[in-house]
Amino acid sequence: MAINGIDDQIAAVRAFNRFYTRKLGVLDQHLGQSPFSLSEARVLYELAHRDDIAAKEIGNELGLDPGYLSRIVQSFDEKGLITRRPLPADRRQYQLSLTAKGRQIFAKLNQSSHNEVAAMLAPLSADDATRLTQAMATIEAVLEQCRSQPAAFMLRSHRVGDMGWVISRQGAAYAADYGWDISYEALVAEICAQFIRNYDAAREHCWIAEVDGEPVGSVFLVKASDEVAKLRLLQVEKKARGLGVGRALVEQCIQGARERGYSRMTLWTQSILVAARGIYKSAGFKLVAAEPHRNFGQDLVGETWEMDL
Repeated sequence: MAINGIDDQIAAVRAFNRFYTRKLGVLDQHLGQSPFSLSEARVLYELAHRDDIAAKEIGNELGLDPGYLSRIVQSFDEKGLITRRPLPADRRQYQLSLTAKGRQIFAKLNQSSHNEVAAMLAPLSADDATRLTQAMATIEAVLEQCRSQPAAFMLRSHRVGDMGWVISRQGAAYAADYGWDISYEALVAEICAQFIRNYDAAREHCWIAEVDGEPVGSVFLVKASDEVAKLRLLQVEKKARGLGVGRALVEQCIQGARERGYSRMTLWTQSILVAARGIYKSAGFKLVAAEPHRNFGQDLVGETWEMDL
């Protein structure tokens, strides 16, 4: 059946929601077999991944009613899952942290959720699993852009033909802007080829930024180890700079790493890439090493940046 009119689109989204909540077993508003509601599980997730976060900040980020959030916090406190202390700047607000018991509970919940999704994916072929996760990423990117980013650009998952565009544009852009020779284009081609040959949909991803259907930027999330993710090949076309594309790509990459279970993230860049370095710093990365080298026909200073997730 064609989905053309707004009523058809609404019906299709509602049908998908019914299917997906049934598939995940959340019709009772609890996550899997756990005693926690979906909202409680999300609060636990935020507490497990962010230190000393304010309750109000969690509420704003998750869109929770203050009264409902207060009841969740009170329940967690009574169960010994969290500690809370007044914020110095506003003693009506609280900083929250998980206790050792809370972290243990979250670890069990997280592993249970991991196992349930693994069981759902197990019957699928590798191609079908890739199609599924790419479709999910597309849904997330489209809806997230509508919520938090200007309509001028959107992020989507990579597809056939994108690697050629990345190689061509990276080579041309860095030659024009910094005088790098063709050996850099060769490096980008090697990275893209390795990404495609060894692609692990559960741990890796590429996002392409588009304006009016035209690619204007890219970033890659690749597996460095079971615990460490690597951000690679961030690039934004000149005509799209100033729209927040680079920041959105980096934030999406960080969020993608968290969702895929990494505990740390790293990247390698050059000291002359001032705009990119500014984005990395504001996103939470810290410079941990710098070393002069000669590559791409230039004398450069390579930098390693890292962040805990």
